[in-house]
Amino acid sequence: MRVIVMVKATEDSEAGNMPSTELLEAMGKFNEELVNAGIMLAGEGLHPSSRGKRVAFDGASRLVIDGPFTETKELVAGFWIWQVKDMDEAIAWVKRCPNPMPGPSEIEIRPVFEAADFGDALTPEIAELDDRLRERIGGN
Repeated sequence: MRVIVMVKATEDSEAGNMPSTELLEAMGKFNEELVNAGIMLAGEGLHPSSRGKRVAFDGASRLVIDGPFTETKELVAGFWIWQVKDMDEAIAWVKRCPNPMPGPSEIEIRPVFEAADFGDALTPEIAELDDRLRERIGGN
């Protein structure tokens, strides 16, 4: 199963405070363990929401909203995409992770939809298109 593992933003990350050398080293070692175990498919940190945009949809209307966004606890500061056997394995790996922020922080784990999750709505034609696109981008 694939999961997205999201490092939740904090006041520090939203202020643009960069991690210490020690934290970068610790996270680098953790990422290396993930890669060596065949778990990590992707992972990146994100700039603060002040550098971001949101696009709100309402029918055919599109509204661009400039950051920063106010609810820090709802924002994501970074992410990984992992291939794990189940949620328990993902939790075990997250528990090994260095604290990604200088103070209290949270990491959220959510399963990524797989083709079978869509049931009959996923026609063979849609599945074929999805497979072709994944092949082109080198995805799983």
